[in-house]
Amino acid sequence: MKQRVVEPWCALVLCLLCSPPTLAINDFFTSIGQMTDLLFTEKDLITSLKDYITAEQSKLERVKKWAEKMDALSITANQDPEAFLGHPVNAFKLMKRLNTEWAELESLVLSDMSEGFVSNLTIQRQHFPNDDDQVGAAKALIRLQDTYKLDTSVMASGDLPGTSSMGPLKSRLTVDDCYDLGKVAYSEADYFHTELWMSQALQQLEGGEEPAAAADAVTILDYLSYSIYQQGELERALEYTRQLLQLDSTHQRANGNLKYFEYQLDKQKKVEEDEKKEEDDEEGTVREEEKTKGERGTGDYLPERRKYEQLCRGEGIKMTPRRQSRMFCRYFDNNRHPKFVIAPVKEEDEWDRPHILRYHDIVSDAEIELVKQLAKPRLRRATISNPITGVLETAHYRISKSAWLTSYEHKVVDKINQRIEDITGLDVTTAEELQVANYGVGGQYEPHFDFGRKDEPDAFKELGTGNRIATWLLYMSNVSSGGATVFTDVGAAVLPKKGSAVFWYNLFPSGEGDYRTRHAACPVLVGNKWVSNKWIHERGQEFRRRCPLSLAA
Repeated sequence: MKQRVVEPWCALVLCLLCSPPTLAINDFFTSIGQMTDLLFTEKDLITSLKDYITAEQSKLERVKKWAEKMDALSITANQDPEAFLGHPVNAFKLMKRLNTEWAELESLVLSDMSEGFVSNLTIQRQHFPNDDDQVGAAKALIRLQDTYKLDTSVMASGDLPGTSSMGPLKSRLTVDDCYDLGKVAYSEADYFHTELWMSQALQQLEGGEEPAAAADAVTILDYLSYSIYQQGELERALEYTRQLLQLDSTHQRANGNLKYFEYQLDKQKKVEEDEKKEEDDEEGTVREEEKTKGERGTGDYLPERRKYEQLCRGEGIKMTPRRQSRMFCRYFDNNRHPKFVIAPVKEEDEWDRPHILRYHDIVSDAEIELVKQLAKPRLRRATISNPITGVLETAHYRISKSAWLTSYEHKVVDKINQRIEDITGLDVTTAEELQVANYGVGGQYEPHFDFGRKDEPDAFKELGTGNRIATWLLYMSNVSSGGATVFTDVGAAVLPKKGSAVFWYNLFPSGEGDYRTRHAACPVLVGNKWVSNKWIHERGQEFRRRCPLSLAA
């Protein structure tokens, strides 16, 4: 039988206020650093709103005093109207009140105290996030839930790993918030997460929480029954449909679904009764596989994604005790470099194959703040190079904003570049400019290579400096939870530590790419992640990192 198509309940509308076409900068959600500006905007609006409330209260106080005065006068006058008006002053004042003073009161009541607030709101709204930002932030929460295997109730409570010291800074998700997350999942045909978040919304609603918007039980049950039906669970879909009809027996779609689900369930039971046990087991396996696919909901599940997410959670790290015993911390002077003879840098082995090094206390807090101040006004959504077209474009798997800083812009940038050259011994004059990146809500960069592969011969052709021989990654902030740099091929994970930098070679001395360096930036669960990186190229390294006699090296 042809599957019935259930029409969407309503268009997805996710906005703070009814917003007209706006001049807002897109992709606010991709940079926590830029989102901080929105807090100042909101603070200004709250101040403006309080001023409006004060003005309204002052106006109502004046009206209240007038009403009290008139009430007292009316009581006195109506005890003996003729005697009251027999006094010429009272007669005059009655004429004056009705001719002039009531008109003045009318003007006061009609006066609009909201003009200043509305004007400020209209101006600020041009810089508000748009629907794409809110949807992007919602998808980020769902991505964090998957990556770190967080229960929906934990997400809703706000008690995330790394938030124990945040105190009043923690926020919880309301019924309406959970409902909106479910709608975003539904709009992506992600019925698994639609069910999770609509169930959480229903649980909080049944717990006595009052919704502020359209998140009523009937609507939530409508989403629940359909999302569960799409996952192939007819009995549960039927159960939720019956719950809905108990609340609203006239619900047209639910009445239609009830008959359809009952028919499909009867049909399914008859088929199951006619099948052999072996066929039942085989069909159950197929159903389980389909459900597993539904759990991802996105349709772009990468083969290595499971390993990537495990490493982000601190699972599956492949460092044996024997290998660990050969990794050390040391003071490093780069063959008695003049700058490091008296003050060597602190070098630590993070991984052995490939060799990943961490250098501690490479930059000061003051230098970091200067770099962030230089970069912040120029942060733009980070892009990737399309491997087919070569065109730079944004991607859902890279959630951050970045800016490029040149050495001549500020002496701090020049100092950092020189420091990189002194420590690595590589020529940075042919390197790319210092890239500063700030990650957004659930900010991440899924597994990728820094170097150009053989199927990308023109990856860095326009630079004329060869391939990316090495990567220098400087952590400019600590991260409360999440945000690790993981190497999916070898099972390594490096945690962010403010002021430290990690360094690795992307190419073997022969110039061949080292595919073990495939790496990723895990989603930031709690915190604000700032990094800067320097991609060092082959040109200029001919006498600094010599090619071996054997091409196999």
